[in-house]
Amino acid sequence: MLKPLPFTVDEMLLADAVMRTPVIDFRHSINQPTGKFFYDPWEIKDEYKGTVWEKLLDTLPYNKGEARIIKLDNRTAYASHADIDDRWHLNISGVNSFLIDIASKEMFETVRDGIWYEMNAGKLHTAVNFGNRPRYQLVVRKLLFPMESSGWKKVKITTKIPDLEDARYEFDNQVSPLLNKLNKLRAITEFEYKEDQVTFYIAPSYLAEFKLNNDHFVIEDAY
Repeated sequence: MLKPLPFTVDEMLLADAVMRTPVIDFRHSINQPTGKFFYDPWEIKDEYKGTVWEKLLDTLPYNKGEARIIKLDNRTAYASHADIDDRWHLNISGVNSFLIDIASKEMFETVRDGIWYEMNAGKLHTAVNFGNRPRYQLVVRKLLFPMESSGWKKVKITTKIPDLEDARYEFDNQVSPLLNKLNKLRAITEFEYKEDQVTFYIAPSYLAEFKLNNDHFVIEDAY
């Protein structure tokens, strides 16, 4: 689920980031979209140009999606979920914090070691902070693969759940793992997310995987 990359950050730069971490409740984006949210590279916000946060981001030599400073309070955990887009992680601060692969029941300690990590976010996972202080990470979305959609089917998924927070939980646990897999297979494109529905184009040979409705979602052609 979590593997180290050959890209590292100097400890002095990380120490500077600790001193300059903004006050946030949960997460805070340091860059902004230039086009399609999930597909086009993001650019650093004006207020972070020339700062330690731009320097940290520049140590990862890829086109990047949204980059966020994410805070996990001590003695807290996330709800289980998966994501359509994989992530890159750089730990800024925190102790006794772990990323947990729910299916395999494996725990991966997240420590400030100056190493960028690649995360397979298509697996159901959570994170937990057993420490006495908040954990901070710089988390970067991988861009989805743009594909030519000519001849593909446009699909819409809507929810039957009145509470949209509950709907998001069920979607992230039931649907997001499959969407992550299909993105890696280059079988979906033009994914768009709205509060109560998602749409995307899918290669016809994979359409059957979305034909069975369940108790929580309706999956149908978008035309």
